[in-house]
Amino acid sequence: MANFAKPRAPRFSVEVYQNEFLPEGGRDVHAIVTVTSTGGATATSARALGRDAAVVIMVDCSGSMEYPPEKMRGAREATAAAIDTLRDGTAFAVIAGTHEAREVYPGQGLLATADPATRAGAKEALRGLSAGGGTAIGTWLRLADGLLRRSRASIRHGILLTDGRNEHEDPAALRAVLDACAGRFTCDARGVGTDWEVKEVTGIASALLGSADIVADPAHLAEDFTLMMEKAMGKEVADVALRVWTPVGAEIRYVKQVSPSVQDLTGRRTEAGPRAGDYPTGSWGDESRDYHVCVRVPDASVGQEMLAARASLVLPGPDGEPRPPLAQGLVRAVWTNDLAASTAISPQVAHYTGQAELAQAIQQGLEARKMGDVDGATAKLGRAVQLASVSGNADTARLLAKVVDVVDAAAGTVRLKAKVADADEMTLETRSTQTVRVKKT
Repeated sequence: MANFAKPRAPRFSVEVYQNEFLPEGGRDVHAIVTVTSTGGATATSARALGRDAAVVIMVDCSGSMEYPPEKMRGAREATAAAIDTLRDGTAFAVIAGTHEAREVYPGQGLLATADPATRAGAKEALRGLSAGGGTAIGTWLRLADGLLRRSRASIRHGILLTDGRNEHEDPAALRAVLDACAGRFTCDARGVGTDWEVKEVTGIASALLGSADIVADPAHLAEDFTLMMEKAMGKEVADVALRVWTPVGAEIRYVKQVSPSVQDLTGRRTEAGPRAGDYPTGSWGDESRDYHVCVRVPDASVGQEMLAARASLVLPGPDGEPRPPLAQGLVRAVWTNDLAASTAISPQVAHYTGQAELAQAIQQGLEARKMGDVDGATAKLGRAVQLASVSGNADTARLLAKVVDVVDAAAGTVRLKAKVADADEMTLETRSTQTVRVKKT
């Protein structure tokens, strides 16, 4: 009898980077909390892990997908490539999205189990996909949610492809669906071509703790879908929360994911006992992420010190029962009259504060450019070039150089380009929140 190894859960670790010293009267404590998960799946446990995952692929089949025909063809090929990447035992389904949602495979409100036969059946069903109709993305997500809820898998994930704006659905309806789906499954979203709305696609991914990106050329869809599915298949533990406890008198100002992308989690807090709150982080494989925690503490005298916060990784227990933390780290505050100690900025905090400002400068600069505010756009995008240069964010610097002529990167001196390709502008906007890790010294 074959003896398959039981899948191992990843091991989590937490590291805290901060300058703990505050001047007299200082109250705001900043810390970067680095969370790393390692040592999860093994080759022999891959099949067993597949049985704990469910994936639904949502393919835009609205009328615009036929113009040019390469989009619909690319979508079929990309979906087939993603299906080929599914791990044996993974539950999956395919949805065709227009102004309504239709099950393509396996149908009848069911999920198929990935194996050679079902992969072949799903790819055969894709041949029948054709373009026609409108776009109502909320209906696609609602159907995906219903299908995923039928699965007992802990890793529940969606992949969504669209080429246009959500024109056949009220924005409030989409927001209501996203609110309902948040925490039930994660979702990566992709826009193909240049006729879709960046804020819609990034908003979907943000609400569902997934990634967003542009695939300007349909010929690259298959490669992108394969990479997305490989990453989804690498997830090993779901519903991980960053729990932050603060003492009496202290309060959380914000909690943000700052690597691999900027994601404000402050408003997603759920209470988790006295003076503790949980912030959702989604599913994890072997990876590392950074979070910026800012705590406002009570005023104290020079020489005093306190525990400002305790950050830990937790999983939901059965019937809401508390589980021991997977890992934890401490944020401290120490008041001093040593000016050099109290004014020093942690390199990690400084780096990610700059990365968050970089994302905001790009978004504000592009918005000003669209509104015809040349001076405002030049100032904001110039600041973005400066920040990208200082932080070593070479990818963002290259994207900025397609929108502005860089005169002096260090000084942030730029000129707006007279003509910018839609794909270049949308790529910069879509990827504006992607960050680089702080340089190790």
